Amino acid sequence: MQAKVSVRRFNPDEEQPKPYDQQYDIEVEEHFTVLDALIKVREEVDGSLALRCSCRAAICGSCAMRVNGHAVLACKARVSQHLSDDGEVRVEPAGNQPVIKDLVVDLEPFWNKVRAVEPYLQPSLPEPEAEYLAPNEVMLHLVDVMGCIMCGACVSDCTVLEVDPNFLGPAALAKAYRFVADTRDEEDSKRLGLYNGYGGIWDCTRCGECVAACPKGVAPMDRIMALREKAIESGTPPGGYDGAAYGYRHAEAFEEIVSHKGRLEETMLVVKTLGMFNLPKMLGMLPVGLNAMFHRKMPSPFAPTVPGVNQIRRLAARIKMNKDGAAR
Repeated sequence: MQAKVSVRRFNPDEEQPKPYDQQYDIEVEEHFTVLDALIKVREEVDGSLALRCSCRAAICGSCAMRVNGHAVLACKARVSQHLSDDGEVRVEPAGNQPVIKDLVVDLEPFWNKVRAVEPYLQPSLPEPEAEYLAPNEVMLHLVDVMGCIMCGACVSDCTVLEVDPNFLGPAALAKAYRFVADTRDEEDSKRLGLYNGYGGIWDCTRCGECVAACPKGVAPMDRIMALREKAIESGTPPGGYDGAAYGYRHAEAFEEIVSHKGRLEETMLVVKTLGMFNLPKMLGMLPVGLNAMFHRKMPSPFAPTVPGVNQIRRLAARIKMNKDGAAR
């Protein structure tokens, strides 16, 4: 099978280095992965092509890169499944990380963010003779998130990191959840306070790109949402970061409105989130409201309750009672 492998390259040793595309026309077998194709290019066509790989079995995470615009493990992505109609597959370095050369990125910023969430167990119990033990159900719950191989695919496709490099990112926050959810760790309050700040759990936009990119089913966005829920339930103060304060109020207002009316009133959600008397913020939303009205997309603030709303209210009350019971 003939394939056109288009690679985004970058050579820092050039006089005026800048990214450029280079295409390689090679013969590939049906079972070839993108990594197989790149290695063939490097070994048979162009020895200057730089890439990072190791296990070639989707375990080490070294070969995370973008194929046709989305982050994947190159050793797990078959060429035949990514070829366009004209037989081309496009390969780029992982996103949101500085490129060292060609497909090799600098992972130092990635590891700095992981270190920032204090990714180690912090028990306060007396030191045991053998080891700290956790209940079996807790460890079963953590199996998926502990399956993270730190490949950085989620970071590559994170839409928040594209506009704000200060964001801790999905990989680091998923790692943070792993320790908050571990009953052997006694520093939940300190951790949640740390993650509440600027660049933390409230800056995720829930776009879902990290979930789609993760090759191991860690679902980082779901872990970030779980951290938000734990922060609210534990009463962790939002601190001085507006994003956290608005996040708290948004979650509480969402639950209050749906529980009461059986439907979401988007207009009231904005008012309750920002605060009715927060005039600077409310005035800041005026262009958005006018634009929605102009396009006839302004939701009515006086929408009626849905039929059977009493059943929804009973369900909401039961959920709250169960959550309060679990918290005790």
